[in-house]
Amino acid sequence: MPERASRGTHQVPPVTLDHSQTPVLDALADYKRNQRGRNFSPPGHKQGGGVDPRVVEVLGADVFASDVLAMSGLDDRRMSQQVLGRAQELMADAVDAEHTFFSTCGSSLSVKSAMLAVAGPHEKLLVARNAHKSVVSGLVLAGIDPVWVEPRWDTEHHFAHPPGPDEVAAAFDREPDAKGMLLITPTAYGACADIRGVADVCHRHDKPLIVDEAWGAHLPFHPELPSWAMDAGADVCVTSVHKMGAGLEQGSVFHQQGNRVDPAVLKLREDLLGTTSPSVLMYAALDGWRRQMVEQGQQLLDGALSLARRLRRDIAELPGLTPLATELLGPRLAYEHDPLVLVLDVHGLGTSGYGVADWLREQRNINVGLADHRRVIANLTHADDDTSAAFLLDALTELVSRRDQLAPPAQVRLPSPEGLRLKTVMLPRDAYFGPAEHVPVEAAVGRIAAEYASPYPPGVPVAVPGERIEHEAMEYLRTGVAAGMYVPDTADPSLRTLRVVVED
Repeated sequence: MPERASRGTHQVPPVTLDHSQTPVLDALADYKRNQRGRNFSPPGHKQGGGVDPRVVEVLGADVFASDVLAMSGLDDRRMSQQVLGRAQELMADAVDAEHTFFSTCGSSLSVKSAMLAVAGPHEKLLVARNAHKSVVSGLVLAGIDPVWVEPRWDTEHHFAHPPGPDEVAAAFDREPDAKGMLLITPTAYGACADIRGVADVCHRHDKPLIVDEAWGAHLPFHPELPSWAMDAGADVCVTSVHKMGAGLEQGSVFHQQGNRVDPAVLKLREDLLGTTSPSVLMYAALDGWRRQMVEQGQQLLDGALSLARRLRRDIAELPGLTPLATELLGPRLAYEHDPLVLVLDVHGLGTSGYGVADWLREQRNINVGLADHRRVIANLTHADDDTSAAFLLDALTELVSRRDQLAPPAQVRLPSPEGLRLKTVMLPRDAYFGPAEHVPVEAAVGRIAAEYASPYPPGVPVAVPGERIEHEAMEYLRTGVAAGMYVPDTADPSLRTLRVVVED
């Protein structure tokens, strides 16, 4: 593993704040003790009093008892107790950031907020082309002109790793007026970028680096994990605590440091996009997770890393399954790899990752994090233990024993790296909001996309609004859907037609 940045081992942060405190959880506990039955404000269920008992039977009464307003509920009408502000200050201190903001609309909102704080309409922004569709949505909303930075293509395993300093430097040479860079790391495959190197390139141009680190909530809390964005010099980073941490779904945080991105502007952009009815449940989970990681994070992650090593070793003994890790690293590949992301190549079983994911769900009630034409991804966290690992290993052992019953993979026409490099000929915003029509997918080649086409997960668009569609990319989508690929964001989910810009 490359040398880790000097900060960020986080066995215990510097003793500046009391991390045993949980301002949101404490205020919520106080509210539940003193305010039940005395509300004449939303939410209308009045802490569960008006909820259908059949709903309570499934969701539990405590969910509704803890579902309160942030303003005039958790805090007073002027938010004078600074409950949320103190929780965010503690989170920033825990991970060596200067400012932290909580989001209850997922990292999809957080990354848009960061983008809009750096670039505006018709301004250029360097963007790694393996960006999540939420990043493209930010381009559409802001009218930003993307300068795509090509990822490092792994031709042997056929997926993309984050770009490195050389690719970013070349992009700044082409577009020196770009307002900054947005980097995606780790990827859904656990592949990590040289964040320090990319940050150095950006800062030589006095431009900020935004890191979409949705899969990296755990990274600050153990020295054996890959470097994380704040330690490595990024100006803003966005993290989905619900992915590899212990937050609720949609629980996200974004962190800021330095003077290249104004934290006041960052907060204004979050206010522009965010909800005025945030979920206190999500705030409370973020608050409690921070305390848990500060107090116990290294110990908990020690166990998870040990478990991952044993599980990867045991899976490697199963014929037809190949766990990938060091194979993904190299000068033109990934810089680091998150060992808690088990990348399992199933090509040796004579089937597809889609088929394996479906079999695991249907036969063993196991859901995996991602499936593609030849891999499945199993994400391990500090919540896993010997029991869950044994359950997965037992299921994979049975899968291998039934390999002759697995359907052969449908033939996906995998594009070359060049075939995925679509040319941007319009601003994404103009293509998305302009006159459009649906055409048969075969007739879309040569036309300009007016919608996303993003295999999910990981949600990286093959076609972005404003790009001219080429034959290889369209054949990949068409044959991928036939093989089991899920592309949920096209207007026609069957992908028999595609939405394109109307031609003059």
